[in-house]
Amino acid sequence: MTPTDAGRGLDAFRADIPFYTLTFAKGLSPVELLTRMGVDPETLALRDAAGLDDAFGDTLLDEDEPVVTTGTDGAWTWARELGGSHGLDEGVLSAVSHGTEAVALHHNEKPMHWFRYAVEGDIVVDFHTLQPIEPTGLDPWRLDAFMRPLGLVAGRSAPVHGVLALAEDAFGLRVTPAEDDEERWSGSLLPLPAEERP
Repeated sequence: MTPTDAGRGLDAFRADIPFYTLTFAKGLSPVELLTRMGVDPETLALRDAAGLDDAFGDTLLDEDEPVVTTGTDGAWTWARELGGSHGLDEGVLSAVSHGTEAVALHHNEKPMHWFRYAVEGDIVVDFHTLQPIEPTGLDPWRLDAFMRPLGLVAGRSAPVHGVLALAEDAFGLRVTPAEDDEERWSGSLLPLPAEERP
């Protein structure tokens, strides 16, 4: 078993999920995270899975106003967008990381993984896997000690689950699935200005 295949906190996302965006913030409550991400306050509520479907129905996977659910694992609170990629937006990630640190993970069917790490409103490490790894940001190699053992090396293609393993190894990130009837904070994010879409 390789380091990228071991049982970890983001195992659910190693399955065949064609699209997801996860935003993690250290030390924020679920409501604060959603507020910083731009949740429509009229949609913010505690809901279980059935309540989520009842509240949003056909708009559950909306790209422009994505429905987002939250949870807290350890020191980190996470938000999972069911249809959008607002968490990748620089303005959103800057707001989320103000006074703390944040990580955004995105995967789509191209296939591509995208990783962004921000501290105090600034993006420190930013890369995607659509091409050979070339991190950018204020300190693009800050996570090199974690990246290199996972095969995330400049000029090389990334291993399939290397980005998830980086999030787990460098930050201990996890997403614990909700139990039956467990309520979690959720809502619909307001649309991003067209020129700001990631």
